[in-house]
Amino acid sequence: MDTLEGTYPARYRHLKHLAAELSQASPGPMGGFARLHQSTMLDGSLSTVTKELMALAISVAVHCDGCIAYHVHDALAAGATREQVVEALDVAVLMGGGPAVVYASQALEALDQFSSSTLG
Repeated sequence: MDTLEGTYPARYRHLKHLAAELSQASPGPMGGFARLHQSTMLDGSLSTVTKELMALAISVAVHCDGCIAYHVHDALAAGATREQVVEALDVAVLMGGGPAVVYASQALEALDQFSSSTLG
């Protein structure tokens, strides 16, 4: 596994810290991105859980390790079940093929790590 301190919760905390530093260095663009993220993930026609599961599937399909950490965390925080996360990973594998299997396996590991720790 290619995560800091060997866990996805540690990677999540580290990435949040780095994103905060980037936001201080570039408040305009990063503030805009934060507003886009917050407004996009609000419940609407699709629930926040559904949107986080979509984001997780896309994270796997595009091979983004950091995105996996964020969206497994946020999907669980929004109330996603293990079964829902696994089904989202199935869709990611369908759309991403063999390489997505590697990232879906890592996302399953992240799910287990976040599930056994406090979400932070």
